[in-house]
Amino acid sequence: MINHLRGIIFLIFIIPGTIAGQYPDSGPDYQNIFLNNPGLTGSEGAAGIRLSYLNYYPGYGYNLFSGVLTCDGYIPSLHGGAGFFLSNDYMGGIINDLHGGFSYAYHFQAGRGLYISAGLSASLYHRGYNFSGSVLPDQIDPAGSIKFPPGEALTSEGKNVLDLATGFLFMAGRFFWGISVSHLTQPGLDDGENTGGRLGRMILFHGAGEFDIDTEKNLKLRPVGNCELKKGYFSAGAGAVFESKFLSVSGLIFGDKEKNIDLQAGFSLDTGNLEIFYKYRFNLASGSNILPFSLLHQTGIALSLNNVEKRKISRTINYPDL
Repeated sequence: MINHLRGIIFLIFIIPGTIAGQYPDSGPDYQNIFLNNPGLTGSEGAAGIRLSYLNYYPGYGYNLFSGVLTCDGYIPSLHGGAGFFLSNDYMGGIINDLHGGFSYAYHFQAGRGLYISAGLSASLYHRGYNFSGSVLPDQIDPAGSIKFPPGEALTSEGKNVLDLATGFLFMAGRFFWGISVSHLTQPGLDDGENTGGRLGRMILFHGAGEFDIDTEKNLKLRPVGNCELKKGYFSAGAGAVFESKFLSVSGLIFGDKEKNIDLQAGFSLDTGNLEIFYKYRFNLASGSNILPFSLLHQTGIALSLNNVEKRKISRTINYPDL
């Protein structure tokens, strides 16, 4: 019964502040950056599809899952990149967020050796509720048994909101960096004056580079990093990816305002047109929040569809295989 209550409290009071586009920093991988910075759209040139599955706080019975599908590529007739994304956040069977939209980025040369991609995305959030199987604290009597009906009424009515984001990607030599602002309209996913369900604006900074270790063996070292800023909160992550022709291994460290320190390790296998990747995140030190040790499992595949010859006034990037 105690474990059951802990799960309910975690879902009702902690999760709404971290879910629905407000997960703890998911890292500087392509799919996560693409979801938050539309300026990345089509930057790799080749059209690609990425499908990933995320399990948050695995092993603790919270049942927090996400599925993410993204697709983007460069389209010469549009002078830039176009893409779409779809994600589904399943929160313990109580809250379910469906998020989908489209993005476009215009690519151009801004100076000698400097290229810029300016993007915009528009999307729709749908939040649904299901309290049919929920047990709230006021439904448990002093003897420890469950009583029905609950003492407070909970509505299962869903809500739809429009969301906008904008961002830029800068490319020079073997380095690129970007900045974006998500949730421009700060849409509210909950009715009434509950600010916990509002998607506050988030500013994202990210960047990566490339250094050759052994050109004959195609060995490279790719430093990566990102920083997320929100009202009253920030998080940052940095690390490196060691790449060979078929295998990439990554290691990153994350920290936030709450003095939480997390480590993430991952690998990817790349056959050219097909990539399989896996990442695991765990909490190394917990600050003011009480976090489980195991934070995240993520696995997925990426499929390259075709290669596009880009114009001379634009260029492609080789994003690290995190």
